[in-house]
Amino acid sequence: MPAPDGSPSQDQLTRRLTVLSGPSGVGKSTVVAEIRRAHPQVWLSVSVTTRSPRPGEKHGVQYFFVDDAGFDRLVAEGELLEWAEFAGNRYGTPRGPVQERLARGEPVLLEIDLQGARQVRHSMPDARLVFLAPPSWDELVRRLVGRGTEPPEVIERRLEAARVELAAEKEFDVTLVNTAVTDVCRDLLALMRR
Repeated sequence: MPAPDGSPSQDQLTRRLTVLSGPSGVGKSTVVAEIRRAHPQVWLSVSVTTRSPRPGEKHGVQYFFVDDAGFDRLVAEGELLEWAEFAGNRYGTPRGPVQERLARGEPVLLEIDLQGARQVRHSMPDARLVFLAPPSWDELVRRLVGRGTEPPEVIERRLEAARVELAAEKEFDVTLVNTAVTDVCRDLLALMRR
């Protein structure tokens, strides 16, 4: 039965892994934050990264921040479901918490890059892979440059990676175009109900 506001109730959300991916700057974090705000029963895995925190980011909230040696240990011990290098930093998803939440029947959402999505597809073929696309290339460039959090050479690397990621869209089960966050959240939650 839907919640009073028409959104899916806890028991309507599918108990399987949903992966949200797309190019840097497309708005994945904004979509995930809105879903978590409106539907806290959707569990979001917190990734591990070797990059430095951006202003306002807290360890264990947006990411678990580790050094290269700590990340190497996690890889060597098989503690990451997936991991990838992007823009000179490494990112990964801790395996244990994802498996624990799925075993308890909770809906799990991962926000990861293309490399990670491919690894999840290989290790968990029943996961639903959702590609978040920008309304246009120009809009993606505007969003990345408008952040003002990274030097021009990092932005250029992110744009180069975005070209590759956009070309891989057909590898995903579903594509959602991020023209409006509320629309994307509604559509993503509808997918999670199936």
